[in-house]
Amino acid sequence: MLRSLAWLGLEVKYLEPARRFYEETLELSPRERSLAVNDPASAVAYPVGDTDLVLRSPNGIPRGGLHTHYALSIPAEEYDDWWDRLSGPMGYDLDEYTFGTARSLYLYDPDGNCVELGQTDVAGPGIDGLFEVVLEVESLERAESLYSQLGFETIDRGEERVRVRMAGPVALELWEPHLGLAEARGGVHVDLGFETDEIDRIRDTLEGTVCSLERSGNRLVARDPDGHHLTFCATESS
Repeated sequence: MLRSLAWLGLEVKYLEPARRFYEETLELSPRERSLAVNDPASAVAYPVGDTDLVLRSPNGIPRGGLHTHYALSIPAEEYDDWWDRLSGPMGYDLDEYTFGTARSLYLYDPDGNCVELGQTDVAGPGIDGLFEVVLEVESLERAESLYSQLGFETIDRGEERVRVRMAGPVALELWEPHLGLAEARGGVHVDLGFETDEIDRIRDTLEGTVCSLERSGNRLVARDPDGHHLTFCATESS
């Protein structure tokens, strides 16, 4: 039912230091206009592949996620350059993990979000996509059921009941409260935006299973039982 991840929203305490991190450290350029930004004075969006990474000041709803662990795509051949620049001149204390033949490095932004830069099959140059978001949930079974109804498929489970990994337009990791790789935590009240061709079907699917559900024009906004905000934007063909 979901075509793509349109945006991931993060809450930042102060916009300017957050902007410096994303623009100077991660070398992202702000987008002039974004579906996820209503007030440019309190939010900014950065295109990362087909997804917008949105920073929000905490003065509206949805606020954006707190201490969210998410993963950005970089070309495999650029990995060593990113590691050398971030750990050398910039002085970040990085963590590294290997998944099969792909490596990922981890660092934290000024607001405590765990940012993963992972080797994936993207063209680049630089950051060229967002491939994973981690959500903290109270009940794995309830959250897995809800996201399965939206078309996500479970592909892996933790050995001791702490996480479920699901594949979809973005990989979702559903975590019970715990510290994960690089001492990362699952995000709370995360703001996710999706593009869809089936907004009416999504409305029918979610009705009665989420805490709130509102339709406004070509948008459907839901708040799931764990407080995450899900916005579904109808494409022109919907």
